[in-house]
Amino acid sequence: MAPQTHHLTLLADYHQFYLQDEAAEGDLSSVWSDAAVHRMLAVAPGVVGFGTARNLRVPVTLELLDAEPQTDLDRFDHVVEASLFVKTGPLVVAGCTDYFPEAARFAVAPGTYRVRLSAAGLGSLSEDGLEGEDRYLVQVWPGLAGELVVLKQYSV
Repeated sequence: MAPQTHHLTLLADYHQFYLQDEAAEGDLSSVWSDAAVHRMLAVAPGVVGFGTARNLRVPVTLELLDAEPQTDLDRFDHVVEASLFVKTGPLVVAGCTDYFPEAARFAVAPGTYRVRLSAAGLGSLSEDGLEGEDRYLVQVWPGLAGELVVLKQYSV
C-alpha cells in the first residue's frame, strides 16, 4: 500500500467516529465502557471506535502507511493504539450515525493492522462544547496483532 493521506470532516455524533472493515459485524455498543470512553478508544471484531471531545463535525486526517510511524507525543494531547483485522476491506471511516453506504471507503489489503489515534486541541473547547480546535489523526499500518495501548492519556 502506497502511503496516502486523506482529510475528512466527520459528524462525531455521540462523541465518536469509527474505522472498520466494510464486512465487519463487530458491534461497539457493548464495548464503550467508562474505561473505553476515558481512553477514547473502543475495539470490537473488525471495527475500532474513536472518541472525540465534541459531538459535532470534527476534522480527521487518515494516514494509510507502509510501516509504523514515529510516535509524536509532544504535538498531541492523547495518543492510543490498537489492532484491527481486515478480513476483506475496504476500510470504512464514518461517524456512528452516518449512512453506511455513503461513508468514505479506502482500499487496503486484507490482513492485520495497527491503528493509532492522536488527538490535539482537546482543551480548546468553548464552555458550551460547540466550538473548539480539536483535531484527530488516525494512522493505519500493517502490523502484528497486539494489545490496546495508551501512549499518552489526556486528563482534564
